[in-house]
Amino acid sequence: MKAVTWQGKRDVRVENVPDPKIQEPTDAVIRVTSTGLCGSDLHLYEVLTPFMTPGDILGHEPMGIVEEVGAGVPDLAAGDRVVVPFQIACGNCWMCMTGLPTQCETTQVHSQGMGAALFGYTRLYGAVPGGQAEYLRVPQAQFGPIKVPEGPSDDRFVYLSDVLPTAWQAVAYADIPPGGSVAVLGLGPIGDMACRVAQVRGAGQVFGVDLVNERLRRARRRGVETYDLRSFDNEKELVQAIRDETDGRGPDAVIDAVGTEAHGSAAAKLAQQASALLPRKISGPFAERFSVDRLAALYTAIELVRRGGTISLSGIYGGTADPLPMLTMFDKQIQLRMGQANVRRWSDEIMPYLTDEDPLGVDDFATHRVPLSEAPQAYEMFQKKREGAVKVLMTP
Repeated sequence: MKAVTWQGKRDVRVENVPDPKIQEPTDAVIRVTSTGLCGSDLHLYEVLTPFMTPGDILGHEPMGIVEEVGAGVPDLAAGDRVVVPFQIACGNCWMCMTGLPTQCETTQVHSQGMGAALFGYTRLYGAVPGGQAEYLRVPQAQFGPIKVPEGPSDDRFVYLSDVLPTAWQAVAYADIPPGGSVAVLGLGPIGDMACRVAQVRGAGQVFGVDLVNERLRRARRRGVETYDLRSFDNEKELVQAIRDETDGRGPDAVIDAVGTEAHGSAAAKLAQQASALLPRKISGPFAERFSVDRLAALYTAIELVRRGGTISLSGIYGGTADPLPMLTMFDKQIQLRMGQANVRRWSDEIMPYLTDEDPLGVDDFATHRVPLSEAPQAYEMFQKKREGAVKVLMTP
């Protein structure tokens, strides 16, 4: 089959690889019909290269048609249309039963000290072959895949794999009071969708911050009050402008949908780049222990949120030596929540919004649709934010 493989920093290729097969009774194999290119895939493209191996199959936002199921998968059959969550979870362990499938005790990657295995996302998360491919082996298929109806296009449901539950959890964790205010930092796919979710869940004011014209326009068209980061000389001016719209206090909640790709510390960027140049045996430990994240967005969130407010982190941070302004966080009594999205915890809540009325705007959410064969060009376009690329779907 054809699959998108990682070969090095900023080097992905479409190659022929062996077809996946049933290996365990709880496996399924699906034929992928649509697969997304995620902002976190760009971390693999550049930032997290120390944890990658040439030939790794990328992608964690697939949907498709079931081709084959193992004997331990009673609720799926060949021909079923399914969306596959980005995490791999059993549904039966204590963590899964308490709504935390990202911490699944069956699939935790103990060798790396990490949570549940993820599709297509480095050896830190199990080096499981990903979904940017013609076919995908799905472990723990007795729990993970979400059956969806025939009829509507893939665009209606494919975002259940990651974008929708990640944005939904970001808003849920933000704990916005009814009619309250939220600022979303970063209007890429997750930030954009978080604004939409906040609106349908009853937020009174939704502010969006970015520095990419197309992202700002998209959010503005849906009633978000947008702020172009380039219009301010410094962070304090931006913070004051939003405070002025919230009775001088700042928003009730801030969602950081940027993560480590933030514009910010040159030293942090240098540490990330240096780790990618080290020999493989030491680059991973160096990146884990000594690199710092580019924390510009998180610092802004801490400054911006009102006292007693909540910060919800959905952007990925990967450093372990990050200096945080703990005095400010303590003094402002900030609530801080974060983590990978627990897809199956939220999928049933989200499904009623995927109707013909399309209140979340999923049908036209993608800005680009390309064949899988054009994945290398799609990665480059998305990474460089060219051609108005906000969300890319690929078709095998």
